[in-house]
Parts: sequence; structure tokens; C-alpha cells
Amino acid sequence: MIILNSQRPKEFCGVFGVYGHSEAAKLTYFGLYALQHRGQESAGIVSSNGKCVYEHKAMGLVSEVFDEDILTRLKGHMAIGHVRYSTTGSSVIQNAQPFCVNHAGSTLAVAHNGNLVNAHSIRKELEESGSIFQTTMDSEVIVHLLAKASKKGLDDAIVETMGTIKGAYSVLMSTQDKIYAFRDPRGFRPLCIGELHGAYVISSETCALDLIQAKYIRDVEPGEVIVIDENGLRSFKGAEPEQRSFCIFEFIYFARPDSDIFGQNVYSVRKNLGVALAKEANIDADFAMPFPDSGNYAAIGFAQASGIPLELAVIRNHYVGRTFIQPSQSMRDFSVRVKLNPVKSILKGKRVVVVEDSIVRGTTSKTRIRAIREAGAKEVSMVVSCPPIRYPCFYGIDFATKGELIASTKSVEEIRKFLELDHLHYLSKEAMIEAAGGHPDRFCLACFTGEYPIAVEDRIGKYSLEC
Repeated sequence: MIILNSQRPKEFCGVFGVYGHSEAAKLTYFGLYALQHRGQESAGIVSSNGKCVYEHKAMGLVSEVFDEDILTRLKGHMAIGHVRYSTTGSSVIQNAQPFCVNHAGSTLAVAHNGNLVNAHSIRKELEESGSIFQTTMDSEVIVHLLAKASKKGLDDAIVETMGTIKGAYSVLMSTQDKIYAFRDPRGFRPLCIGELHGAYVISSETCALDLIQAKYIRDVEPGEVIVIDENGLRSFKGAEPEQRSFCIFEFIYFARPDSDIFGQNVYSVRKNLGVALAKEANIDADFAMPFPDSGNYAAIGFAQASGIPLELAVIRNHYVGRTFIQPSQSMRDFSVRVKLNPVKSILKGKRVVVVEDSIVRGTTSKTRIRAIREAGAKEVSMVVSCPPIRYPCFYGIDFATKGELIASTKSVEEIRKFLELDHLHYLSKEAMIEAAGGHPDRFCLACFTGEYPIAVEDRIGKYSLEC
């Protein structure tokens, strides 16, 4: 199988849940559909009618995993769901979520978005005390810790678990009759609460609330635990909130532009990033252009602020599936070209500036730039709406080794030469923060600065860092 656009940063996972609606599973299906960008490898839903628990998960996209018959069998007034992309480790059905176990006569289902940075040491301790793991997911560590502390009651078990695990986690969890949601004390990943005709909804992003016409209520606060049952919604403090470490890459690339996260609209922030680029980069060109769809919104801001016309000089084929027949060796760069095609009549003889959201490994960007030159562009420059990514992420993005990152070993000038660009400009860290709200103490910037808000185990790569 060929994964299209595999050099782009991959998302971690998305979670969605509903309590108090007769069609909870179907609403969860639509919620996961809206969150499909957060994970395309597997999908799953666990539902309950208060007594019996129903489960279905499989490899593939949401539309491939579920159909009308399957959703009909997922009975009950409550459901939680998950879409997954493995940041590292195995992409197999055993690792699909929600992860469902039976313990002490009760069923527990867990859906997790994020990475635990101390999963290896916790897992080792649990295995030495007799725990048997079924998957390679760090998410399973959460289940074992909850089960171990369950005699204290689930509320206290969650508090104890949150005091043990470290890293990024936005978790949805269900029993036969309750849904729980909790978020790490730094709030790395988004998680919000909505309401629909008396039912409660939990989602990774607000775009999923919009699809089912649910009303946004508020975000789950860092360190907060939400409990939803027949008595309604209540919350309590699971861990003391710490300095905010919102992942700024959610704004740059991951979240859907129609979502509101961390108190701001993603579309507006991306447009602001483009405006900031126009102020910093002194590049003359006949027109600006994005590589769809990642650079679209920064390109709008850049064009409006710079006065350089905006053109869509590369067209995306929206009907390319996740797999296609392997082309022959003579069809160079086919995996990129089948998805994006330059418009030769627009590019011929022109000076163009490409607005891109980020450069991670650089190989895909090089192929795309070469295609623009072959289409006849006279001069090709690039502006990037974030600083160079020089350090690996251990909180949920798939560039987990420094060697994968082109900026970790090359200067900006060396990157420009590698990409065969006439000019290259990265947005400054200060301008990026200002465009995202101007609060440097609210964001995790570790992939740019190497300053990690939570210490990472030396053997973090021993087990998969999966959401």
C-alpha cells in the first residue's frame, strides 16, 4: 500500500462521545466522520444501553468501517468513538480503539488522543507485578492503572491515574452507564463539551459539534474530569492545572480550519500567520499560491496583506483514495503527482511564491517545487507559516526522531538549496506566537525550540507512542 503524501506530519487521533440520545452511535459515527482528518488508519465505536455494551472497530476510514446495519447493532443512549493514526508502532486491529476490557464485572472502554511520555516505565512496573498487556499502545497503560485502583471507586481511580501518567492525553472513557472525559494538566490536545436536545457531547474539535448541530458549551479544562450519567454532567479536579502547553501545531496544520480550539478559530489564526509572513518576507512575485489544502488559509492572509495576487496554480485530485496500484519505476514521483497537478498555462514564465504551512522532512516539498519548475515557472520562492522544525515531538506528532527533520541538520540556506528555491523564508517564532494570540506561555513550542514542557524518558521509543 502507498500512503499518499506520506512526508506530511500525521495527526494523532480524534475522540467523540454522546450521552443521552437514542441514536448515540449514529451521532458518534457522524462526529468521527468530521474528525477523520485526525486519523485515517482505524475507527471504532463502543455503545451501551445502560446494561449491555456493544462494540465495533476495524481498520480503515470511518465510511469503510461502519454501515447502516452495523450502526443499528450499536444500541443504546450512550457511545464513545475513536479515529486513529499511530504516531509510531503497529498499525494493526489490536491497536484500534476504543480499547474495551471487562474487569470485576464491569466493562471499561477507553479512547485516547495523545502520547504518554512515561508509558515504558509504568508498563514495566505493571508487567513485573503480573499485568498482561494485549496491545502495544500506551493507551492500555491507562486501562491497567484504572483497573488497579478501581476498588477506590472510578472517580478516585481516575485521580490516581492522572497523578501517575505524564504527557499529552485527552481521554474519553465509558462504563455501562457513564461517560468520563479528562484532559492532561497542561492541555496539550483540544477537548470540548457540547449539548444537543438535552444530550451531552464530547469532541476533540468543535467542527464535529457543528456537523450534528450540537451547541458548544465549553472546553474541558486542563486537569479536569467530566462525568456524565443519568443525573447530568458534573466535574471535578483530577490533577492540579499546570502551565499551559497547548500544541501550536494544531493551529498551523492539524485541526480543521472550521474548528475553534484553545479559545480561537483555526481559520483566523492561519490567516493571521499568512499576514505575519507578508510583513516579514520581502519577496516580489507575480502571484502567491498554496499547495492545497494545507497552505490555503495562510496563503489568503499572505496575499491580502502583501498585495500579491493569489492563484490556485496547483489543482488537487479529491478522488484519489488511500491506496492505488503501484506505478512503474519510470513514472517518477507518481505518488505526489497523482494527487496534485500544476496548471502549466498559469505557471509558465511567472515568478511564484508558494505559501506552505510547514516543512518537515523536505522530500515532498522538493518534488512539488520541481513539478512547478517543470511546468514553466521562471522563479519559485517559498514562505513557511512557522519556524524551522528542528526537534522531535513526543506528545503526539509522528516526527519522533531528530534525523527525520530536515531543519535539524540543515540551515535555512541549505534547505533552500536542497529544495531548489530562489528564496525561502520561515516565519519567526515571535510572529507565530503573536498570530496565535500573543501568549508565549500558553503553547508548547518544543518542536521549534527543543524546550520540552515535560521530561521525556530515555527509552520512550521502546513501546509505540500511540494515541
